[in-house]
Amino acid sequence: MRQLIVKPVIYQYDTCKAFIEAFEIGENDLIITNEHIFKPHFGGFDIKADVMLQEKYGLGEPSDEMAEAMYAGIKKDYKRIIAIGGGTVLDVSKLFALKNVSPVQDLFDRKLEIKKAKELVLVPTTCGTGSEVTNISILELKSRQTKLGLAVDELYADSAVLIPELLKGLPFAVFATSSIDALIHALESVLSPKATPFTELFGYEAIRMILTAYRVIARDGQDARMPMLKDFLIASAYAGISFGNAGCAAVHAMSYPLGGMYHVPHGEANYCMLIGVFNKYMSIDPAGKISRLNRFIANILECGESEVYAEMEKLLGSIILRKPLREYGVTGDDLKAFTENVMTRQGRLMGNNYAELTEKDVFDIYKELY
Repeated sequence: MRQLIVKPVIYQYDTCKAFIEAFEIGENDLIITNEHIFKPHFGGFDIKADVMLQEKYGLGEPSDEMAEAMYAGIKKDYKRIIAIGGGTVLDVSKLFALKNVSPVQDLFDRKLEIKKAKELVLVPTTCGTGSEVTNISILELKSRQTKLGLAVDELYADSAVLIPELLKGLPFAVFATSSIDALIHALESVLSPKATPFTELFGYEAIRMILTAYRVIARDGQDARMPMLKDFLIASAYAGISFGNAGCAAVHAMSYPLGGMYHVPHGEANYCMLIGVFNKYMSIDPAGKISRLNRFIANILECGESEVYAEMEKLLGSIILRKPLREYGVTGDDLKAFTENVMTRQGRLMGNNYAELTEKDVFDIYKELY
């Protein structure tokens, strides 16, 4: 059994200037990013590379339609794809390092030959997706009203570059939901049946770093995150390494219909499901592998093991409040449709569950969170 793969070479620079110089960005490179990132951080440098701004091809979460439009806009055979952005930019850009990209739905259905053709450099500007170190691209497939992941080794970046400077302008709400997403990656991956001692090493350390930092922010206020941005960026990468090898599970599977139908940002949609799923796990098998996780979290939060998820919910709520599903426009009828989607289309994720969840279990979780 494969224990661990960390494919990208991971670099860290304090400034964007240092990154530009070290990577000698030039005419054979295509930078894919957003204007609000490129202009303040890279606009003052004489960069010869071509620049593609993602928002000109679609807004919101990454989708097949956005990917198709962007791919059609690539007119040159570049040597490197350099993606600088959040999950949307990184997940879409991974595809453009492949030889065959369109039709994108055929790619995700594995109908196209998957072969890497370009060097790929990924630079995250949030501290949540961990996409810079994973082999996964997740898109909303518009015609199917759901999200689907493509996970193949050809999607690994050649280089992952961590630049804490890029996180300084991140709105607090985006920081909060993205870092909670990283926490969920770590939580789900350490319980996965595919977890190994190597993946758990990264996952547990990500959990420790994020929860410890959240306690500081809860005590000292939002600005307390600023000296810890490098730590959050590293923790996100740790979580990415953990879930990139061991996989995520029901929290992600159950969030996809919410994100697909109501366009709720990925991290926020995951946050909606987290406590409901873990409480259900506890009701099914409290004495299994989850007991180690509970002891670990209890030590960080300084609470009893039986109080772990109540205390975690309280801590996360002090960072950003979780909304009930009805506040997104979700209806009672949607809960049945969501459940069917999870049970029929999210088998890749549901196969990683800590405890088997039946159709009734999934519906009951949705109903409780409604």
